[in-house]
Amino acid sequence: MEFLTNLRKNRLALWGLLILVPMFFTAVFAQLLSPHNPVEPNMKNVLAAPSFSHPFGTDMLGRDVLSRVVYGSRVSLLVGFVSVGIATIIGVLLGAVSGYYGGVVDAIIMRFVDLMMCFPTFFLILAVIAFLEPSIWNIMIVIGLTSWMGISRLVRAEILSIKNKEFVLAARAEGLSNARIIFSHILPNALSPVWVVATLGIGGAILTESALSFLGIGVQPPTASWGNLLAQAKDNIEIAWWLSLYPGIAIFLTVMGYNLLGEGLSDILDPRRRYQAR
Repeated sequence: MEFLTNLRKNRLALWGLLILVPMFFTAVFAQLLSPHNPVEPNMKNVLAAPSFSHPFGTDMLGRDVLSRVVYGSRVSLLVGFVSVGIATIIGVLLGAVSGYYGGVVDAIIMRFVDLMMCFPTFFLILAVIAFLEPSIWNIMIVIGLTSWMGISRLVRAEILSIKNKEFVLAARAEGLSNARIIFSHILPNALSPVWVVATLGIGGAILTESALSFLGIGVQPPTASWGNLLAQAKDNIEIAWWLSLYPGIAIFLTVMGYNLLGEGLSDILDPRRRYQAR
């Protein structure tokens, strides 16, 4: 109840939700909201300007751009949640083990984290994707496997500050196993900042997928993705401005929504920032 009360008082989070909730329902109910078949061509209506029957116009194959943008929201939602979910699981597990056990275990895991952080993430993703078949599932897995390092360092820092507190020492005195202490007593008190980072990471994952699709190594046509819609638009940008405008607006609004929500959650979940806001 306290969380919901603070959420209602936080303008950043409310603006983020105001943007993201319609996007979420658009993705879930794309089949109902889409006015046309997003992959069915109509060569009699090629590159038609926005009109009553096609509010976002049509593309070079006569397909309705509004329908393709609506279906593209499904790809963005899936990529964002799945890739960040993979990164969060890996980061939380490695950060928890590193922070709790310390010593040699901590040194090995943190050196591996440092090694991974030495590589530019986007170019590392490009290198991996070059050896794999371009598909939405490969994109999600690769983004998840290359974006967990920040979460692991964050969780490690949180656990280092928690593991010697009285309730953890009491759990050890009761003879509980290390796994139970980590997952039942420490992690529930260390995950608040992780939700903030994960929320911000969804926007980053959507941008990465869009960039990969724009380069032609992400989601492949005829599946609609905001990134490949922009890639197809670049050849006709001088005569068909609507092809790039609407997918670009969709990407901008979605990423901004997640950033606003993430900043709002940071204020809500961090007592020090909430006190300063007052």
